[in-house]
Amino acid sequence: MKVTLAYNLKRKDQTKPADYFSEYDSDQTINAIITALQRKGHAVEAIDVGTPNLFTYFRKNSVDMVFNIAEGKSSKFRESEVPAVLDYLNIPYTGSDTFSLALALNKALTKKLLKAENIPTPNFQVFLKGNEELNPDLKFPLIVKPNREGSAKGINTSCVVSTKEMLFNKIKEIMNIYNQEVLVEEFIAGRELTVGILENGKTTILPILEIDFSTCKDSGEYFYSWRMKEYQGNKELGLVPTFHCPARIDKTTEELIRDVALKTHRAVGCFGISRTDIRLSQDNIPYVLEINPLPGLNPLESNLPIMAYAAGMQYEDLIEAILASASERKRKN
Repeated sequence: MKVTLAYNLKRKDQTKPADYFSEYDSDQTINAIITALQRKGHAVEAIDVGTPNLFTYFRKNSVDMVFNIAEGKSSKFRESEVPAVLDYLNIPYTGSDTFSLALALNKALTKKLLKAENIPTPNFQVFLKGNEELNPDLKFPLIVKPNREGSAKGINTSCVVSTKEMLFNKIKEIMNIYNQEVLVEEFIAGRELTVGILENGKTTILPILEIDFSTCKDSGEYFYSWRMKEYQGNKELGLVPTFHCPARIDKTTEELIRDVALKTHRAVGCFGISRTDIRLSQDNIPYVLEINPLPGLNPLESNLPIMAYAAGMQYEDLIEAILASASERKRKN
């Protein structure tokens, strides 16, 4: 099969904020996917979608399938940009469609859907201007996040606030930096879990991954902040969490979490692949924090490959499964 890998390359640019390129993929990830596809016998080309000739490229080049890991550019629908172009040109691609990608990028809208579907998610409020009254039903501590960012951009330990003064100062700060609405939700104390789903003929829920931050105490980090995600594994900074896959939970809790992740995947309309981030509260309620239809695929660092390895898959098998799922969708359509 002739496959084109569509991606955004992570760059270093001292003129940009430190997290500006955080959602983009490294050379290591891009090369790993290309190698995996080639080992499975596919002819592979790759294009950085940040180039201005994206539409022209796909119109002029014959492609059987696009392996899409592109985050898009800068709009609030950025993750839908490449699928929208491909839909217009009737070119098949891996993963979720324009609607699901746009929905999942909007944390608040996703949470409204989850609430409607009776899927547990922390109570929340959206601040559009920054001077709205705080909903008195929300209980401190609260966590403050940009509403439309991925890779934990804008999220650090100072985002967990315990007073109104801290809250509104942080809301103002995030609005000034990211120029978008702000999500405020109750901070759930508990265990950090993530659940991967693969669809390839059948729906496979991968072994649940637990991320234990107790080994990062000296760093001051205790959840998946931007700093933790960006520098994960850095021993000098003390950012070396412990991964448990499968998670250290009983069978009943495991089934509950699997059910919540699958319901979230289906409610958002994800296809082929997703990763649902969950906080398991101290009273054993699995709260969905968000769902990512474009989960990271770095073979050494990303959570989804870790879960796939625990299921007995090799990296190239994971990549081939994602591709095969898209091929099956193409065949049915």
